[in-house]
Amino acid sequence: MFTDPVGITGSGYTRRRVLGGAAGATLSMTAAAGCGLFDDDDTKPKAPDPLQPVLDEALTLAAAYDRAALAQPTLSARLTPLAADHRAHAAELAKLIGETPPSAAASSAPASDAAATVAALRKSEQTAQKTAAAACRQTSAARAALVGSIAACRATHAEALR
Repeated sequence: MFTDPVGITGSGYTRRRVLGGAAGATLSMTAAAGCGLFDDDDTKPKAPDPLQPVLDEALTLAAAYDRAALAQPTLSARLTPLAADHRAHAAELAKLIGETPPSAAASSAPASDAAATVAALRKSEQTAQKTAAAACRQTSAARAALVGSIAACRATHAEALR
């Protein structure tokens, strides 16, 4: 049996006591590892998807068109289909990224003249088109078709706002 002293004379430690302590320590470490204490994989924050800026711009543009249509009712028929395009883009991008897009309600905007409103929207479309084109060049082939279509649509919107 393991009841003889372990080499430290006079200390009272037996092999059974030392082995029991070691087993207890091992069990404690195993339990701690099982509860995620030593897991590093789950603690790292998920990096944002490279297409997130394209999604964000789609939502921003849709809201801008909605605000402009409210501020300039005479432009509503012209701007509403463009806002719908951006909402469709946002829905497809969110599906691709694995997110749920927030529902953006249009808030009222201060009224300005129609020409200034259209010029501001055109400039926003041009900027957003460049973002989408850059994302298309940098994304995978599987995602490039959608992002390329969005870039082309944004360019078309900019021309429609001339």
